[in-house]
Amino acid sequence: MNTDTHTTTAWFHCFAGTAGDMTMASLVHAGADPLQVMAIVGQLPIDGYALSFEPVLRCGLAALHAVVAVHDEHGHSHDGHSHSHDGHSHSHDDHDHGHDHDHSHDHGHDHDHGHDHDHGHHHHDHGPHRPYREIRDLLNAAELPPRVLDRAQRTFRLLAEVEGQMHGMPADDVEFHEVGSVDAIVDIVGACAALESLGIDRIVCSPITVGQGTVHAAHGEIPNPAPAVVELLARRNAPSRGIADRKELATPTGVALMTALADEFGPMPAMQVHSVGYGAGTADIDGRPNVVQVVIGHEQPATLLPEPGQPAQLLEVNVDDATGEVIAHTITALLLAGAHDAWATPIVMKKGRPAHTVHALCDPALAAEVGAVLLHETGSLGMRGTTIVRWPQRRDEVVVHLGGHPIRVKLAPSRAKVEHDDAAAAAKALGLSLREVLAEAAQLARAVSTIS
Repeated sequence: MNTDTHTTTAWFHCFAGTAGDMTMASLVHAGADPLQVMAIVGQLPIDGYALSFEPVLRCGLAALHAVVAVHDEHGHSHDGHSHSHDGHSHSHDDHDHGHDHDHSHDHGHDHDHGHDHDHGHHHHDHGPHRPYREIRDLLNAAELPPRVLDRAQRTFRLLAEVEGQMHGMPADDVEFHEVGSVDAIVDIVGACAALESLGIDRIVCSPITVGQGTVHAAHGEIPNPAPAVVELLARRNAPSRGIADRKELATPTGVALMTALADEFGPMPAMQVHSVGYGAGTADIDGRPNVVQVVIGHEQPATLLPEPGQPAQLLEVNVDDATGEVIAHTITALLLAGAHDAWATPIVMKKGRPAHTVHALCDPALAAEVGAVLLHETGSLGMRGTTIVRWPQRRDEVVVHLGGHPIRVKLAPSRAKVEHDDAAAAAKALGLSLREVLAEAAQLARAVSTIS
């Protein structure tokens, strides 16, 4: 656990897709202690598997490959990450979540994706299954570090919820194939253990690359990216990009880790970089390295005066012959012209005349346009300006729904500001007080916020 005043951040660059084993391997390659990762995974009450890491080259790039060998009930040993069918070698980790129910659901996760398989491996579509509720209890029973447990539970819960929604059943009833569940548990808990070994406080993820076309599943051809992958992306409104590749580049377990755990999606944040790691898929694909890249670094904590700030132009006029209506109209016109903010302050001018100073804060590039509006609307014969520095805080805007009414909310690390007009309209329609609507909308917005 990081104890200094910095935030330790992991940025995952999923330019070639993502998968559970690749995520875990990238973190170990970046400096996570493999023995600590194995020890944490070893706290789980499961056996019949072996976890190892091996150095490989992918398009000439040095990377680390995670190997999970799983022994089934017949005594066969399965390298859960050794099939070349998806380029990420995840026939069990992400795709053997068979749900052998009354309608013979295997849920289409024993994919061959149109690529070659090692036919010496056995498929176990009718073998024992492990329901999500059992995996949840299994994780709770283990003596895992608190953040490892929390992150692993969030990932499995999201995966089970998506599978349940896709197949019309409660999340608790979603079942994972016995071999596949061991593989997925090791990948997910191993990735969370590696995050803990590195003391990662914050996770940022790039847009996730996916393939195209179709892939072969137990019940036939299904779209690529897989339905579970698309639903996981949709739940977080996560950015993605498709490329002309018919392999399944992004697997459900890999995408579940990112969508469940990422604090933010986007480019690499500003930070002091300390290490980088590459987690490899099994196949060595022509034209690009088949890896997930992770960059580890420290972000400076947000302060009132971070460096550098943003330059801004402050424009002002004094008016003693403008009515309140004119000043209000001027402020609206300034904001429409692109000003960051506009306001008026009462002043007393010569001979005791009451007056106002009208202010406009804008980007220097818009100073001419905003200044023209300020002079035109107030009728002032002159204007003054000052170049200043501003430090806007990180913010986001979300839309929440209260009683079917959309309400916009601006979010900052310590503030949720509800759009007044939206809240007033909802309060009137629902017969509630404005205070009630403001409080409820703010609470709903904080629940979905990624800003901390």
